[in-house]
Parts: sequence; C-alpha cells; structure tokens
Amino acid sequence: MEFHPRPRGGEPRPWAFPAPERGELPNGLTVLSCHRPGQKVVAVEVNLAAPLDAEPRRQEGVASIMARALSEGTDRHSAEEFAAELERCGATLDAHADHPGLRVSLEVPASRLTRALGLLTDALRAPAFAESEVERLVRNRLDEIPHELANPARRAAIALSAELFPSDSRLSRPRQGAQETIERIDAAAVRAFYEAHVRPATATAVVVGDFTGIDLDKTLTDTLGEWTGTRSDTRPMPPITADDTGRVVIVDRPGAVQTQLLVGRVGPDRHDRVWPAQVLGTYCLGGTLTSRLDRVLREEKGYTYGVRAYAQVLRSSPEGTGASLLAVNGSVATDVTGPALEDLWRVLRTLAEEGLTDAERDTAVQNLVGVAPLRYETAAAVAGTLADQVEQHLPDDYQARLYARLAETGTVEATAAVVAAFPADRLVTVLVGDASQIADPVRELGIGEVTVVTD
Repeated sequence: MEFHPRPRGGEPRPWAFPAPERGELPNGLTVLSCHRPGQKVVAVEVNLAAPLDAEPRRQEGVASIMARALSEGTDRHSAEEFAAELERCGATLDAHADHPGLRVSLEVPASRLTRALGLLTDALRAPAFAESEVERLVRNRLDEIPHELANPARRAAIALSAELFPSDSRLSRPRQGAQETIERIDAAAVRAFYEAHVRPATATAVVVGDFTGIDLDKTLTDTLGEWTGTRSDTRPMPPITADDTGRVVIVDRPGAVQTQLLVGRVGPDRHDRVWPAQVLGTYCLGGTLTSRLDRVLREEKGYTYGVRAYAQVLRSSPEGTGASLLAVNGSVATDVTGPALEDLWRVLRTLAEEGLTDAERDTAVQNLVGVAPLRYETAAAVAGTLADQVEQHLPDDYQARLYARLAETGTVEATAAVVAAFPADRLVTVLVGDASQIADPVRELGIGEVTVVTD
C-alpha cells in the first residue's frame, strides 16, 4: 500500500484589518471604500446621523418606524415593486435605528451593484411613507411589544436601562419606543423626522467587496451622488450620566422555573485608552466557554448553560465623552439563583484579589487576535466594523491598531482593567424570575438593596 505524504500547512501570511479609502461625493456624502478581491457579494452600510435623542418625546420609536419604512416604496416604486426589484438584483436591504443613528445595510452581487445602489438611493432620496404602510408598521411594532416584555432577556435589558440612567435620558427608555409613544406615530411624523435628519451631507456610505471591472467612483456618483439635501450641523450629544450604586431589582414572574440575570454598569467608550485592556480582561472573565464565569457556574456547579460578560458601546462622541454598557448576563434555575449569584460575586472578588493568570491572558489574545482573519472573511463583516467606527467617531485605522494593542497588553494591565470594569460593590443587578422564591436568598447575599417590581 502506498502512503502519500501528509499535507503540511503553508507559511502564515501577515494580516491586518483592511484599510479603507476615504472620499466625498459632490453632494457631501462621505464614502469609505475597501477593495476585497474575491468578495463577489458587495456590502454597503450607510450611517445616517439621526440619533434616538432627536426623536420627539411623545413619539419615541419614530426612528425605528422610519427605518422600516425606507424599503416600503419610493416615488418610483410601490412597496411590492420595490421588493420585486430587490429580488431581481439578488439583493437584501435592511435598516435599523439605535442610539447613535440609523444604519441602512445592502448586500448584492457585484455584477448588480449599480442597479441595487439605484434602489438604495431611491429609498434614501424619496421614500414614499404611504399612510397605509406606516399604519401597518405601527401595528406590527405594537404587536411586538408584548412579546418583548414576555421575553426574560429583553425584559431584563429594559429594566437595567431604566435603573442605570435618569428618567429624562433617552437611554433609559426602550430603543424602539413604548406602546404609548408608538400609538402617536403616523406618516406625517415619520416624514417630519426624515426631513429633519436624513441628508447626504451628514451621512457616510461604506462600500466593501471585489470592485474588479467596476468604476466605483462613477457608480457611486451616478447613484448615491444623485441624492440631494440641505446641509446642517451635526447634533451635539447630550451628557451621559448614570447611577451604578449597587442594588438589585427583581422583575416578578410568578411560577418561573428560571431566573434571567443581567448585571451591569456604565463604562467608557472606545476612545478611552483602557478599552483594549478592558476587552482582553472582559474576555477572560466571561467571553467564551472557557472563561472564569463559565468554568465556575457552568462546568463546576451546573447552574447554567452559559454566562457571558461583554462591553457594548451605547453612544460615542468625537471628544470621547460617550458611554458603554458593561454587563454579565445568563439564566439559571430558580432554586439556585441565590447560590449562582453568590458564586458570581465570589469570582469577581477572587479576580480582584488574585488577578488573571498568564495562561488566561494568552488564550484570550489567541482567540481575539489569532482568529481575526476568519472573523473578517466576508465583505459584510468588514463593512459592519468600518460603519461602527464611523458611528463612534473613530479613526479609519482604529480596528487595525486595536489588534496590535490587544497583542501587546499584559496580564497585569488586563487584570486592572476588568477589575475596574466590574467592581463587586458597584453593580446593578436585574433578575427576572419568581420573586417569592428568589428575593430572600438574594437579600442574604448583601449585594445591595432589593426591590421587587411587577409588570
């Protein structure tokens, strides 16, 4: 029998996050383009400077309704015709609203890029906002709200935002609006918000893919370049304040067999020098199945299927005065809620006393930096990250420098960052579960005053 030689891996090639080229169309639209050979599906992300704090207080949720309505017909196509045209292009078009602004996402085969960009331009330039379509979207949103409130994870997130931020802050209220505000939204309100905030001079388009054989400058000028609008100043970001006094809020769900837990506080945005070390330390704490929290709560104790720690940017500014949400979330069986929280706090206190190990730090670097080329194999992944950088007012080379900083960060620095991010005495804990069974065990832990609320 003849044995062939075992295949050997090739020499590793250096990799860096793709660097975009920056330009501007005559209408003031900023463009970031990134040629990615072999990526025959082009991804386009358009950032619109329409933050949620710009919504009228009595009509919160109008940004989300507007985002959904962008693909529901234009001055050239009805909603049905617009959907059919997208399908003929093999394209998908999505839009959503968040605290920093609106994001419109397009994916399309490179061979049909021009046609799909024409449809995207129509959606941005002249959306129909037909009464019947807006009414349908409002009804859909109202139907979603009871399901969100019934979902323990979503209910916990709503409660944590309300606890952390003052009541006059937009950050304290549901991102897509509440029932009483959604009910006040009509086509006129949607159009008024659109006309006040959506214009090319304050927008940025990110285009990523294989542009071989495509005159990208001409394509963009002939499509997105036809979008016109008045210039306006960027809306200033209101100050962000939060109260992270240690306390516990139990959202009562009588008879629940599980408790959804969400533990959090507010931290710095990505402009802060501590961010890379905080990313590394947080990953060691709860970023993967081998992290400390999972090792104790899942592997050793069997309390949960998984617990995660993360940092999520909420709103950022050029001055770095934004904020992120630092959180730990997961679910545990009702009868072990007290012991699970006790062990979670023990992990945090042990981390503060003993620090991370070099092995934990090395594993985190390998998982975060070593697999980055795989994470950014698609044009959509690259475009999404570049759009995040635009949204958070970060330089174009931020992600590339972040990976270099992660690789350079030592164990001591990562420990200091994660301990500062998750101090055991400055965390707000939200529990969605059966208060009659979990309230007393949680009070005995002494992690803060316990308040029980009912839906």
